[in-house]
Amino acid sequence: MDTPSPRLAPLSDDEMSEDQLSLVAASGGQGRELQPASNIFRTMVRNAGLFRRWLPFSGKLLFGGKLSPRDREILILRTAWNTQSDYEWGQHARLGRQAGLTDDEVAGLTTTGPTADDWSDDDALLIRVADELHAESCISDVSWARLAERYNEQQLIEIPMLVGHYHMVAFSLRSLGVEREDGVEGFPASR
Repeated sequence: MDTPSPRLAPLSDDEMSEDQLSLVAASGGQGRELQPASNIFRTMVRNAGLFRRWLPFSGKLLFGGKLSPRDREILILRTAWNTQSDYEWGQHARLGRQAGLTDDEVAGLTTTGPTADDWSDDDALLIRVADELHAESCISDVSWARLAERYNEQQLIEIPMLVGHYHMVAFSLRSLGVEREDGVEGFPASR
């Protein structure tokens, strides 16, 4: 399904209230690791009350969670692929590389399924878990048992919340027609 882009355009500085300007500045959309992720913030801030409440949760998952940055980005990138969120993919391909994923690993997250030859057992498990959550809205008993061997309770709670959050973000990005910023990559060409 192609979404008209953008359905709601990002607000320019001149179009924003002081409150909206302050919220966008606090989002990190103009600095830190998130730059150049401004279109998402400049679009979502159209609903300033919701945006104000969403930012701390989103920020906690992205920068204050209990998962390693590599594990987090594997889960997010696979979710971006599963939901076909080009914007989410472009932002997190960059963050995934910063977290230690190689170009081949980032591109490999677009394949049909993980194989032992392509991924470590731990990485393949995360990919499978993202796929299970996408398809069934639940982690299977087998995958849960394997996760519980590796992760503590806080991390086990974080995994489905992270994937669920990025599903919600993908639904919003695609439905609102948020476009990638210039210079931000989209999905890789078919492998």
